[in-house]
Amino acid sequence: MNWTFRQAMSWMHTWLGLVLGFVLMVVFFFGSLSVFDREIDRWAIPQTRFAPQPMPSFDQMLRPLMDRMEPSPIEYAAKMPVLHDPAKGPMTPRQALPIDEFWAYTTHRDPVLLVGADFAVPLPKDPAAHNHIHNRVTVDPRTGQLLKDDQLKVGSAFFYPLHYSLHLNWKNIGYFVVGLAAFIMLAALVSGVVIHRRLFREFFTFRPRKHLQRSTLDLHNLTGVLALPFHFFFAFTGLVIFAASTYMPLGHTVLKPLHDRHAVLEAARTGLPHERAGVAAPLASVDAMVAEARRRWAERDMPGQVGFLKLHHIGDANGYVSIYRAGSDRVALVGEGIHFQASTGRVLYEDPPRAPASAVHQFLSGLHLQHFEHWLLRWLYVAGGLIGCVCIGNGFVFFVEKRKQQHARQGSAGARVVDALAVTTVTGMLLATTGMLLVNRLLPADLSGAADWQMRAFWGIWLLSLVHAGWRNAPVARGLRSPAWREQCLALAGVAVAAVLANGWSTGAHLWMTVPAAQWPVAGVDLSLLATAALALAVRRRLGREPRPVPGTAQARHTPKEVAHA
Repeated sequence: MNWTFRQAMSWMHTWLGLVLGFVLMVVFFFGSLSVFDREIDRWAIPQTRFAPQPMPSFDQMLRPLMDRMEPSPIEYAAKMPVLHDPAKGPMTPRQALPIDEFWAYTTHRDPVLLVGADFAVPLPKDPAAHNHIHNRVTVDPRTGQLLKDDQLKVGSAFFYPLHYSLHLNWKNIGYFVVGLAAFIMLAALVSGVVIHRRLFREFFTFRPRKHLQRSTLDLHNLTGVLALPFHFFFAFTGLVIFAASTYMPLGHTVLKPLHDRHAVLEAARTGLPHERAGVAAPLASVDAMVAEARRRWAERDMPGQVGFLKLHHIGDANGYVSIYRAGSDRVALVGEGIHFQASTGRVLYEDPPRAPASAVHQFLSGLHLQHFEHWLLRWLYVAGGLIGCVCIGNGFVFFVEKRKQQHARQGSAGARVVDALAVTTVTGMLLATTGMLLVNRLLPADLSGAADWQMRAFWGIWLLSLVHAGWRNAPVARGLRSPAWREQCLALAGVAVAAVLANGWSTGAHLWMTVPAAQWPVAGVDLSLLATAALALAVRRRLGREPRPVPGTAQARHTPKEVAHA
């Protein structure tokens, strides 16, 4: 068969888009939710429903917290037998591990403070390795009180990692699946431009009153053209972000000796000690260092709050403190770090402007991760991601609508399989998401292991949607539309409204209270759930019109009453 170049591009666009479109649908949808991950956290954890706070005083609040932090019991049990060398001496008890590093992180959208510590392992098997056991906690910066460890940050700790790793953490396989999908997406975008030569015309072509196959293709083309730059940019920058750290980690594999040598030379150049000196030393006032850092930023016309601070080699003469600006007033992820000697508070080093290649990388990373303060642009990110979902979802529907009549005549199950997967990926994914939020509000606040129950609910509901989609889509094999679409849309509307009601019932934060009080993180999630319910009902109504059965199939010989019952 002699194909033209355009036909080859059409084949590639169709089949690569179909195979990896299911992954891209998840990536786009949860990427959209991740734009407001901190706001979703505040909805999911009522104790955090207060205004964002600046970095608190280290000397008064964080220093006492650092002194009483201990390694994670779970990580200690898993890592200590691996890192410790029993031939050198007995294993150090968990509470006696010395703290080596301490850090605190916040943003302009975080009401709570994330705090972590790294504890050194004495008598390690490999002294040159990174022998640390970690722990991190969430702190109320107003009081210094710790929040419960089992309270799931639904937005930042579940939806956000699902966006880039699919929660497939074994050997980082999820990162590679998402990376492959992003790479194939770039090819699909290019092939889509080739096969759709009249892009400008298709941008203005949408015929919603036509039959489903025609209107679906129109909407697929329109959304693909509308957000083409957005989709291309985010697929590309997503690959850039993980290229060196995950996809090609040469600095930690084949080039590790060179990487380690460079770290030593860099420490000598900057004056920031690479190793501990083994000599005890006190810790000077970190608050004074913060004040000096802010004064230096102001002199460079970069005023702002501290976003991240880290103490290295705590209690050692080579200890130093790194303080980074929040930097939410710019796109690039640049913290303008200033580093102080821990024992004296003397400035050791100020981060210089980045080299051109590094500056480009930081700009692309910052534009993808959007840590800046710009609410309109943030909503445009959400719109771009959801438009991508619409484009992919309509691609699934068009694939089934175009082939199901032919498959019905041939007795093939291909269209039925694709339709079941499409239902699961579109309405099933939304059902799992809204169902997780509903379970979050129904579980008792003091329930132990509540986070695990919420995650089980998410995966369980998604699995049930797959079973339901496969069970109810027998009409597709006869050239008809699967009732699973309408039924899951109805269930989605009910669950979304129930989540809003459950939030109001469990916390008293009804919309008529949160909207007048401008509590937009809470009200925004409720309003989004109601919008989802309205859209689901509208789609269900649109899908209510059943097409005529395929001539020559068994369904065509059934009565209209039998067709409606099916």
